Amino acid sequence: MTIVRTVAGLAAAALTATALLAAPAAAGAASQKASSPWGPYDSAGHRARAAGSLTVSGEDHADIPAAATARVSGKVHDLTRGSSCGWVIFRVTYRTSGGNLPFKQHGVRNCSYGTPKSFTFTGRNVYEIEAKICSEAKAAKPSLNCVSGGTWKVVYLSK
Repeated sequence: MTIVRTVAGLAAAALTATALLAAPAAAGAASQKASSPWGPYDSAGHRARAAGSLTVSGEDHADIPAAATARVSGKVHDLTRGSSCGWVIFRVTYRTSGGNLPFKQHGVRNCSYGTPKSFTFTGRNVYEIEAKICSEAKAAKPSLNCVSGGTWKVVYLSK
């Protein structure tokens, strides 16, 4: 009788230990890679549109949470027949080793009406990604009015 209880107790302990070990691994795997759509976002006057997907991995929930990598992909559409171009500009705020939160901008231009332009880029130690869509005359970079005016749409914010 004592042997049966001991074996039953060991089996229960083994099942509990297995469940405890498997739970963090499953939770970690779920938080390691998350993919979600973003957009569609339109420019003022609906002259340009952008939409796509975001994949983040390695989220670190330290004092300043950040994702180890964030991959943004999508398409930008020029919806005007004239000489203007559609822009999608991303403001990527990242965490430095010193704990600061500077940002970089990444812009994609499409001047081909009716033909979407695909793009993909990756950021490291990403805290936040915001997007802005503009339509303006063809230029090498977006205007100050495009970058500074209007509102930014939050694509990703580490929690």
